[in-house]
Order: sequence, then C-alpha cells, then structure tokens
Amino acid sequence: MRKFAAGFLLAVTVLFTLNCLADEDEDKAKIVERVESAGNVLNEVMAAPDKGIPEEILSSAKCVAVVPSLLKGGLGFGAQYGRGVASCRSDKGWSAPAFFVVEGGSFGLQIGGQAVDLVMIIMNDDGMKRLLTSKFKLGVDASVAAGPVGRHAEGMTDLTMRAQVLTYSRARGAFAGLALNGAVIKQDKSSTRTFYGHMVPYRSLLTGATPVPAAAQPYLGALSKYAAHKAEGK
Repeated sequence: MRKFAAGFLLAVTVLFTLNCLADEDEDKAKIVERVESAGNVLNEVMAAPDKGIPEEILSSAKCVAVVPSLLKGGLGFGAQYGRGVASCRSDKGWSAPAFFVVEGGSFGLQIGGQAVDLVMIIMNDDGMKRLLTSKFKLGVDASVAAGPVGRHAEGMTDLTMRAQVLTYSRARGAFAGLALNGAVIKQDKSSTRTFYGHMVPYRSLLTGATPVPAAAQPYLGALSKYAAHKAEGK
C-alpha cells in the first residue's frame, strides 16, 4: 500500500512540476530548435525504412505531430509530458506548425524514467477534427493505436486501420508502436505566442490560413519528403 501511495505521489509530483515548467515562457530560439528537432526525428526514423513508419501510413496521413522528447517516469503510477509540433495537409501544402503539449498518467508495472521521441499520425478526417479543437483526449475523444512498423503496412490489424491516431516512439535507437490511451493533447499557447509574435488559433494554423514562416522549413521539409500523397508520384 505504501508503494502504491508513493507511486501515485511521484506521478502527481512529476505532472505538477512539468506543468509548472510548461507555463514558463521560452525564448524563440528554443522553440525554433524544437521545430528543427521534430524534422530531425522524422529524417532519422525514415533513414531506416525497414524499421520506420510504413510509406502507406505517411502518404495517407491527414496530420503529423512530433514530440522530440516525451518525458516518462513513475513508480507504479506513471506520468508523461512533452511539447511538440504538428502540421496538417491543406490545399496549400503542409500547414504552418502548431505547437502542442501532451500529458497524462498511467498505472501498471513501471519504474524509473526515460525520454522518448513520439510521433503521432492522424489518419482520417475525424481525427483531424479532434486535433483542430485544440484539446482532446486520446482513447476517449479520438481512437488511438500503436502503429505498425516497417517499409510497408502489411499485416495491419483492423484496430490499426480504424484508429484515428497512430502513435510511435523511439528510445535508445529502438522504434516501435506506442499506446497512449488517456493522454491529453492541447495547444501550447505560450510557444505559439513566442514563435508567431501573437496568439494564433489552432484552426488557423492547421487549415493553412496562416502563412508558413521560414523557421518552419526543417519540419515541413521532412514532411514533404516522406509524407507526400501517392498521387504525387513519390
């Protein structure tokens, strides 16, 4: 019982600490670095196609979101937190980056902590609509499943094919699907204000209504390279 209580307290403490850090303003250089890191994650993952995200998944994705460093930790109870970058397809190409926070808790056999790269693929219009709300809960507001890994999406389960969001993680060089049921995704307003100089609504960013700044190219360039529609001949 004491271990249970200690684990719960640790998870609550971690989430409280990380939320306090999230409220602190960052300088623009750190946010630009996050955009660059998100692009690097995609480049590195796709450099090993037999172990990366299947081509069919990326070519049909509505939106792609990357958290360069998702922090996970706990003792029995777990906590996870990260700040990331998302972009959706629009009639003008990949949209200007939208900044978000992912946070949540879990219960199970877990101890210690680690940082992982997280990639979320929004697969259909319903999933995109959830993302446009600027706050939703995976597994509740949008169905989520660990994504298949490999050059092609052979052997995809019905669950994976029906999921609105497919999730992946990379830790210590290993890349695999990741279950994120219960995690909350919401707009990172602080990063948005700092990057754009003022508050920009999530919908304006992800629908292509906001001009794409030059600082977004490291991430959008990676998306254009790996997540082109099949019809585009890529």
